[in-house]
Amino acid sequence: MNKNLLFIIPFFIAISCNTHVSKQVVVYNNDFESGDLTNIYGGAISQFNGSNVLGQYNNGYFALTVNNLPKHDLITISFDLYIHDTWDGNKPPPDGPDIWEMVVDGNPYINATFSNSPCGAGGFCSPQSYPFNYPNFYNNPKTGAYRTDLPGVCSMKNIIGWTTQYKIVKTFTHTNNTLVLQCLDKLVQTNTPDPKCDESWSVDNINIQAITL
Repeated sequence: MNKNLLFIIPFFIAISCNTHVSKQVVVYNNDFESGDLTNIYGGAISQFNGSNVLGQYNNGYFALTVNNLPKHDLITISFDLYIHDTWDGNKPPPDGPDIWEMVVDGNPYINATFSNSPCGAGGFCSPQSYPFNYPNFYNNPKTGAYRTDLPGVCSMKNIIGWTTQYKIVKTFTHTNNTLVLQCLDKLVQTNTPDPKCDESWSVDNINIQAITL
């Protein structure tokens, strides 16, 4: 077979199968620098790495409600997730598992463990499930991370490598005129007097887009 055809045929199939996006509208955008917590239940502002963030949370959550959405077929949600300090991933109690969840309109889209465990040569690395859901996956700590060189915030304050940044992006079918985004955790740290100082999380730069096909 002609080698050029081998390239052209899959390329044509990919293009012809694409669905046309007729409209894409930003319906919510917040970097929290102004301290705006409108329509956020459980909202709290703190400082991390020279910027305002939503958090920090430990065994807590926030719920963002976006009303009066335009007619649409899909929603894309994106934000920065910061995993602070000594998350233990898939470890059993009393250290874990350390689970973080993203839920939209009552439907779970992420239910994953995260680990900030050091992973040196020849040492034990406490695994995490992310970028897959818990409990069926065992990935190295910080798998899928965007940055791994950020400082911790409390128990590992100012020590580089103890906050991990993830870029969360989810696109899914959605047609309702209201959307509720919930982010929450199920952190386990029964062996410390100050759980929030031991491990926590925060988010930043939430962007929600409504897409019409």
